[in-house]
Amino acid sequence: MTKPRILLLSLGGTITMTRSTEGGIVPTLTAADLAASVPGLAAVAAIETLSPLRRPSAGLTLDDLIGVARTLRERLAGDLDGAVVIQGTDTIEETAFVLDTLVDGDKTVVVTGAMRGPESAGADGPGNLLAAAIVAGSPAARGLGVVAVLNDEIHAARLVQKAHTALPSAFRSPLAGPVGLVVEGEVRIWLRSHRGPVLAAPLAEESAPVALLKVGIGDDGRLLAALPDLGFRGAVIEGMGAGHVPEALAEIVSALVQRMPVVLASRTQAGPVFSRTYGYPGGEIDLLARGALSAGHLSGLKARLLLQILLRAGIERTAYARYFANP
Repeated sequence: MTKPRILLLSLGGTITMTRSTEGGIVPTLTAADLAASVPGLAAVAAIETLSPLRRPSAGLTLDDLIGVARTLRERLAGDLDGAVVIQGTDTIEETAFVLDTLVDGDKTVVVTGAMRGPESAGADGPGNLLAAAIVAGSPAARGLGVVAVLNDEIHAARLVQKAHTALPSAFRSPLAGPVGLVVEGEVRIWLRSHRGPVLAAPLAEESAPVALLKVGIGDDGRLLAALPDLGFRGAVIEGMGAGHVPEALAEIVSALVQRMPVVLASRTQAGPVFSRTYGYPGGEIDLLARGALSAGHLSGLKARLLLQILLRAGIERTAYARYFANP
């Protein structure tokens, strides 16, 4: 039986980190180093490796991810069956979402990493990488879009969140759970989530800064009001509950939407922004009527990235709603 051809593309992260002489761990290993360290990997796929970056995931930029998406589109148009993007876990949910938004086609792209470095007792990197390669090469995973695979769980890019700072079981999809598992070396898919629209068109090189602000009790809105003069081109507000802010912020939102797109998300872990329940000033009915756009069930982190991509793609503001709509 012919083995699937899988690209391992490494960006760095804990999975690549070894101890430095200065103290602490830093990215040192390449994709080839990682591939050589995983027992059984060669048996499940024919592996190609690429290591364009060697960074902690907090150091990645949207431009880095746009470049990764370009590479994946080019390579997956050839004879590759799938790809695994390796990086730090801090921003896996953001990377997976950006790639899901920018990489078209039905070949599987998996994002993975590790919570423990390779020199740690119980290092989870080898197991995560093996599971990721199995998923990337499996016909059962075709058409899922980009997924995150860690701890033998398969999570949809739009739903996955990092939910713990330390445990190997740190990743959750609180809205619906994982879409599948890797069990006994095989991919088991329980459900198929819908992808949002894919934006494969070229993006402008100029950045499009978007602010992400979480609202709390007594917030007077001064940061929100200052955004246009700080050079931001858009804003995402993580409101309370189903998308609410203190009444004092409502008029500030009205003024802000005249100058930039404003997206309303929720600061809670899961659930959509409401649209027709709360009618008081600062409630979601009021804010949407003032011109704010609902993030649907997207987190503030992912809504921010999507708004940046839409701005750089030159999409008309009147068309934004379909990209944020719940599939």
